Amino acid sequence: MSTPIPGLPPENRDLSPHTGWTREHWTAVAAHLLLSVRPHTSPGHARVELPGPNSSYGPDSDALEGFARTFVLAAILVAGERGHDPHGFLDRYRVGLVAGTDPNGPEYWPRPDRVAQAKVEAASIAFGLMLTRPWLWDRMAPEEQARVVDWLGTVVGESYPPINWVWFQIVVEEFLRSVGGPWAPADLALGLAVHASLRREDGWLSDGQERSYDHYCGWALHFYPLAWAHFAQEGPEPALVDRWRSDLRRYLNDYVHLIGADGAPLFQGRSLTYRMAAAAPLWMGAWSGAGDLDPGLTRRAASGILRHFTDHGAPDADGLLTLGWHAAWPGMRQSYSGAGSPYWAAKGFFGLLLPADHPVWTSPERPLPVEEGDFRRTVVSPGWTVSGTADDGVVRVFNHGTDHGTEGEAATDSPLYARLGYSTATAPPLVGEGLDSPLDNSVVVLDDRDRATHRTGFTALGVTDDGVAAVGRSRWRAHWIDPEDQDGHDHGSGRRGTARPGPVLEVWSAVRGADEVRVVRVGHGPTSEEASSGTAPEWDVRVGGWPTDPDTGRSSVVRVLSGPETAETGIERLTDVTPLSATTEVPWARARLAPGGVLVCLVRLTGADTGQASPSVLLTGAGADITWPDGAVSEIDL
Repeated sequence: MSTPIPGLPPENRDLSPHTGWTREHWTAVAAHLLLSVRPHTSPGHARVELPGPNSSYGPDSDALEGFARTFVLAAILVAGERGHDPHGFLDRYRVGLVAGTDPNGPEYWPRPDRVAQAKVEAASIAFGLMLTRPWLWDRMAPEEQARVVDWLGTVVGESYPPINWVWFQIVVEEFLRSVGGPWAPADLALGLAVHASLRREDGWLSDGQERSYDHYCGWALHFYPLAWAHFAQEGPEPALVDRWRSDLRRYLNDYVHLIGADGAPLFQGRSLTYRMAAAAPLWMGAWSGAGDLDPGLTRRAASGILRHFTDHGAPDADGLLTLGWHAAWPGMRQSYSGAGSPYWAAKGFFGLLLPADHPVWTSPERPLPVEEGDFRRTVVSPGWTVSGTADDGVVRVFNHGTDHGTEGEAATDSPLYARLGYSTATAPPLVGEGLDSPLDNSVVVLDDRDRATHRTGFTALGVTDDGVAAVGRSRWRAHWIDPEDQDGHDHGSGRRGTARPGPVLEVWSAVRGADEVRVVRVGHGPTSEEASSGTAPEWDVRVGGWPTDPDTGRSSVVRVLSGPETAETGIERLTDVTPLSATTEVPWARARLAPGGVLVCLVRLTGADTGQASPSVLLTGAGADITWPDGAVSEIDL
């Protein structure tokens, strides 16, 4: 349910036939968000203390986070208006900067060399100062500037995890260098080396050495390099900038296919509570000139993302961004999530730096790929097949390469990374039994207590497309895990614990439109004696389908196409396990299979099940021949 946003102008369907929104709508939303946090600002303006739970870093860090992230939004808004600031946003943030960096004051911020989260927020502060330098920094008194430099300077020489965080150190030290403060060339060199190690094929980057493909690829790892190159006094070599530009250009060609017709970004990966930050790489492509998307398509995609959230209750009735997806939903909390965390959404407003006469604001909106027609796309680095269908506007991802883990690792499956499928219309259950016993979009073995195995650590065997269908494939040793950590809200990676091995599972996903033909083969068990003696037990195998809200009219189907006659199907009904609906239904199929046994299921997600014809499957000695409803045939080599 959308909430009123003050100052929102009438829609302009001539310029924006898909969303109706223009630059003025963006500025109205940004101002509303900033004005709405004012009642939660401390007397010295250095703390933004928003209602909601605290992160694992505590309330002082969370209050700094509220300041720093809303400051970025204010900086983008005022810089985009070339200093015009009728609400006096920068005056308030200037007062807060002085109070927050006063070591003897009551609102002194946690230091980056003492509280890890402050390293992140220091970068937001430095970035905001870069954007607004003529209107804020240059007007501060020398003693005030010195205080800010002292606080930011505590990042110099600090150790940062080898993920997107290295850019936080680079951004802070670049600002310090620009104002005559301390900085260390070695820190920048190390950070750039880490970034280079994260590059993968076709413009994608992994947020760490694990198979961690998510929105951080766009809103952090593609965002900061080109921003830094623009502001740096002594920037990187031109060849490196050209590489970053090429990477972003290629990435955006995939990324724009991951947005649903309703503007919903792909519901996959951590930190989804940042919401409209998903628009950041689109704007960076336009701002830097690196992207080659039509400017009308860029705005349609970005405005679609923003409207998706504003039309579904974010911000809330008080104008606040809560921990959740649409409305507040505590189950989306992660260990580092505090009430100020959602305001990383500020980066999604980066397009306001582009003037009103820029083509991205003046060109007519162009339709998204999923609005132009059905498409199918393979994305090699994350091991994804992407399938969009125009009749329902849904984009689906079939996953055979991402688990936020490493090959051979035994851990629980992260519901936001290790499932076989994600979409713009569904969310995996994030709380409840599914954390330790996966159900949706899974292939598992069940033990005598009906506990399911996990697939994290699988071997990715690639994605291909023969022109008829795309096929992704992976293989893993199914394993049960008794987690060491029984609680916590960090869905960023699986949990470790005591592992008990099961059989090898091999899965092929043949994808065409809304349909996936999921072929499952069971291999040998965990002991060589079973494999050689011929006495290996049968395994209870379950195939889980898409998690859907029964009230939306969307249909999720799991239908057995080939397997034992004793195979059975059913639907599991779950309550309050996703932020999308109070009730979630997950269809499943279940069969007993001996080593070498094969189960083939149709797994379908559609806008509505209108009795569409199903593909058929013929198992041969060497493979599976799939005949699609239109007569086209795909062959899977088993």
